[in-house]
Amino acid sequence: MKCEIGANRSLKRGMMAFGAAALALTCLGSGDARAGATAKQRPANTLATVSFSDIKGANHSGEAIESHKASVFLFLSSQCPVSNVYTPRFIDLASKYGKQDVQVFGIYSDRQESLADVTKHASERGLTFPVVKDAKNVLADRLGASMTPEAILVDAKGHVRYRGRVDDNSVATRVTSHDLVDALNAVLAGNAVAHPEMLGIGCAIRRTAPVAVAHSSAPTYSGAVAAILRSKCESCHRAGEVAPFSLQTYQQASAWAADIKKYTQNQQMPPWKPSEGYGAFRDVQAHVLSDQQRTTLAKWVDAGAPLGDAKQTPPPAKFTQGWKLGEPDAILMPDKPYHVAASGEDVYRNFIVKTNFPEDRYISAVEIRVGNSAVVHHVINYVDAMHQADKLEGKDNDGQPGFTGTGPGFLPSGFLSGWAPGNDPYFQPDGVAWKLPKGASIVMQVHYHKDGKPETDLTKVGLHFARTTVDKEVAATFAINFLLHIPAGEPNYETRATTTVEEDSHLLAVTPHMHLLGRNMKVWATLPDGTEKPLVWIKDWDFNWQMTYFLQEPIALPKGSKLHLIADYDNSPRNKRNPNIASPRDVTWGEQTTDEMCIAFFTVTKDSEHLAAKPVALPLRSASARP
Repeated sequence: MKCEIGANRSLKRGMMAFGAAALALTCLGSGDARAGATAKQRPANTLATVSFSDIKGANHSGEAIESHKASVFLFLSSQCPVSNVYTPRFIDLASKYGKQDVQVFGIYSDRQESLADVTKHASERGLTFPVVKDAKNVLADRLGASMTPEAILVDAKGHVRYRGRVDDNSVATRVTSHDLVDALNAVLAGNAVAHPEMLGIGCAIRRTAPVAVAHSSAPTYSGAVAAILRSKCESCHRAGEVAPFSLQTYQQASAWAADIKKYTQNQQMPPWKPSEGYGAFRDVQAHVLSDQQRTTLAKWVDAGAPLGDAKQTPPPAKFTQGWKLGEPDAILMPDKPYHVAASGEDVYRNFIVKTNFPEDRYISAVEIRVGNSAVVHHVINYVDAMHQADKLEGKDNDGQPGFTGTGPGFLPSGFLSGWAPGNDPYFQPDGVAWKLPKGASIVMQVHYHKDGKPETDLTKVGLHFARTTVDKEVAATFAINFLLHIPAGEPNYETRATTTVEEDSHLLAVTPHMHLLGRNMKVWATLPDGTEKPLVWIKDWDFNWQMTYFLQEPIALPKGSKLHLIADYDNSPRNKRNPNIASPRDVTWGEQTTDEMCIAFFTVTKDSEHLAAKPVALPLRSASARP
């Protein structure tokens, strides 16, 4: 296949600002906001009459707080990824400024976090300063906090002198504006704070709500809502899955009620991204809510999220434990776990996994079982038939398995599927499979992002061998544009790419890919006779939900067909996912999350290929093993 890169250009097209999210945030309900009223609108002494206890039982009062030169209230949440990333910086802040008579408090105000949750989180994160469970939002209300993480600095007279973000980048090595530290230094020096309020990015605080009483016409959790959440949401929103919080109980669902309405009404959740009517896909109904279901959820929220008769709540949904496609024929993994540091730049780690199969194997399904979803962003499996990667093992001299590198570091013999949030494992149709050459290694590249505390990961790859004669090998091609250069502040940057099909083929699936600045990608095919085939159109791109879209029926692509993409990027402050929102910069192609990409991957088979490859002698799987 030949790749033709289209010209880059910026177009002023008045695109709408999209829903807020924070950096690499997967948190439903995250957003940005200015925290309440400004300091001028608050009482002269915000904490004069307040008193509270920390989780160890120590009492604190406004009078005691005023005995220090300054106090910092850090509003935190165990469920907010942005808050978690900042943990090492919070600990360093408390250590450094504690020596200068500054008191630091960690305040947990989210209604869905119990005292036990807070205690566990503080212990796991190694917080060295007093931690408070703000059960009734007393401190959040008094100080006007609205999100996590948010810092509120109070001087020795109880006056709020600063509120907002800690600094301007969740990646510690990329911070250019130390907002909280600058404010602290000014207060300690007796000077005015240059910027007393800065825009923060994170997750909204879920405040305590009154108990709702169901009206006769209002939907209830037990009567209608639980069934919808069970069927459409809980596959991800449950313990151990990719969503950062659970929706399996009434307490959990009611805590997130406002966001459930917001994100289902704008159809961001469940996250089925393709625009209706552009392309036809398998299993659509499993991913979308009907108009009636969205209306039911909205009415439930508007009524105050009533429980109804708890005894009528449907039983918990049953999910497959362990491997989703059943026990694999072969399970591959690195020799030992990989240790991920608490903070710093993202890491791309390549793990060499030997297969040692004595003959070629044809793979009908690949399932990637992520070891630690808190830090694994995505996985790509490269095939190394010539063992070129062996010479790279240990090049980092860090005692860890594998080697680092944004690319695999060698020319792969092929690819063997991958994983990103939203991608479920699947079986290829009978007669179609990936080829794994005999003796080949798999180089499993895992993209790790830091979450604020040391973590370990041991991600595994499960292989299901073909049980039927293989006629065609799964192949991949792509339309790609490496020549990205997105100017700082540019809200509508457009780029294109095209690839030409060099032999008669059939298209099975499409996988679009961009990073945080991506807003829109349209992918289509043009046949040699000029006929256009719509493939997929993502109008509200989300870096945290990247699916492979399987066509309802394979599309014939005669030789000479062209596969196109057109993509738009927003590098302006109105894009709340912009990692450089506080410090605008030009963005180009790169492997880091804060860089950008522009790719559409295509899964194809070649019409002329007839392998007649016999399967390995293995028992047939039951029909229930196939989706």
